[in-house]
Amino acid sequence: MDRFSWSNGLLEINETLVIQQRGVKLYDGDDKAKLDVGVALLSTHRLIWRDLKNHECCIAIPLSQIIFFEEQAAGIGKRSVSASTSLTLDAKIVIHLHPAPANKEPGPYQQSKFSYIKLSFKEHGQIEFFRRLTEEMTQKRWENTPVSQPIPTATGAQAGRTRAVGIVGIERKIEERRKETDKNISEAFEDLTLNDLSGSIANKIKDKQGDITEDETIRFKSYLLSMGIANPVTRETHGSGTHYHMQLAKQLGDMLQAPLEERGGMMALTEVYCLVNRARGMELLSPEDLVNACKMFESLKLPLRLRVFDSGVMVVQLQSHSEEEMIASALDNVSEKGSLTAEEFAKLLGLSVLLSKERLLLAEKMGHLCRDDSVEGLRFYPNLF
Repeated sequence: MDRFSWSNGLLEINETLVIQQRGVKLYDGDDKAKLDVGVALLSTHRLIWRDLKNHECCIAIPLSQIIFFEEQAAGIGKRSVSASTSLTLDAKIVIHLHPAPANKEPGPYQQSKFSYIKLSFKEHGQIEFFRRLTEEMTQKRWENTPVSQPIPTATGAQAGRTRAVGIVGIERKIEERRKETDKNISEAFEDLTLNDLSGSIANKIKDKQGDITEDETIRFKSYLLSMGIANPVTRETHGSGTHYHMQLAKQLGDMLQAPLEERGGMMALTEVYCLVNRARGMELLSPEDLVNACKMFESLKLPLRLRVFDSGVMVVQLQSHSEEEMIASALDNVSEKGSLTAEEFAKLLGLSVLLSKERLLLAEKMGHLCRDDSVEGLRFYPNLF
């Protein structure tokens, strides 16, 4: 920890923020630092840590001070008080450092018996942070675009660096932003290519419904499922809480569009759960995370929404899928057949019995159908009263 210097938390003119992660605790070697949980920021030049409660408490260390780093996986540890009591250990990144230089700026620690620090991730996100740190240590961008030299200032948490100015600095900053933009565009087109490919296969199945055999249709659909999700959103890569559920909702919005259109615009949440986890492979999703992500569809203005029927059944449906269409479909089919059970209605529409029953109950609620509940089962009739 004696390698850290006080910082104002601002980026230099040639410095770019790479990633930031909340809920990170600092360790001085194996000892917890006398600092609260905060935000770890990785730039092209420095590793920065900022206290969440005290914004004036911000420290940084140049990436050039790092010798090497390694991951320390999460696990179960034992308390010293009782061998039978256990606690969960958070995943950590161990960073080994060069000795502090003689001209180092003041920091929170004057000296330390350890030559390494640890970053403990309380809210996950360590995998993505480790990956980005690996990239920066490999590229060593701080050598190509050096920031302005620090000017000696007063000691304390307010001590920091001055911003570099000048035409050369501005030109370098513009060039770096251009490269970053090119990289983001390339990644976006890679994702777009995968989505376009799966969408193309789905459209071909729909357009050629009468021209291809049932076996060919099944084979095409298996290709779609086997493609899966290239980069599934996980807690390790996107942290936890609202941000994780927002990214998960966006990914679900892209993935579920085609299956919903194929199934008449609505799927039971249990069916969605099975479909999503099959596509995610080993990165399985919990029911709680799925529900929380689906609840964000409308706030993110996605073309899907989560609906809860009066019976408590939860479904995901397209925003374009109107209630009037469901009622009209139920009324038309019942009127044509004279009467229908949920099982018979399900066969006609190719839906699950659960969703078919909910549609019939909705039409009944609106006064278009009436029921006959007998020992033979529940049957719906047109309401002529």
